[in-house]
Amino acid sequence: MRSVAKFCGQCNCGCPELFVDETAPVERQVVITDDFGQRVEMSLDQFGSIVEAAKSGSLDSLALVH
Repeated sequence: MRSVAKFCGQCNCGCPELFVDETAPVERQVVITDDFGQRVEMSLDQFGSIVEAAKSGSLDSLALVH
């Protein structure tokens, strides 16, 4: 798997990470891991839908203000 991005705060606790696994079946090539060892697998098309929603601003209400 190739790491694409790490979503990390200022800790050493094993932050969530985004991977692409070109060897996986097409419907499972995008892998998101969390800091508890769990993972979500999806297709590039499904992940693209998340990216588009983020770009359009429709996910802005989920952002937490610090």
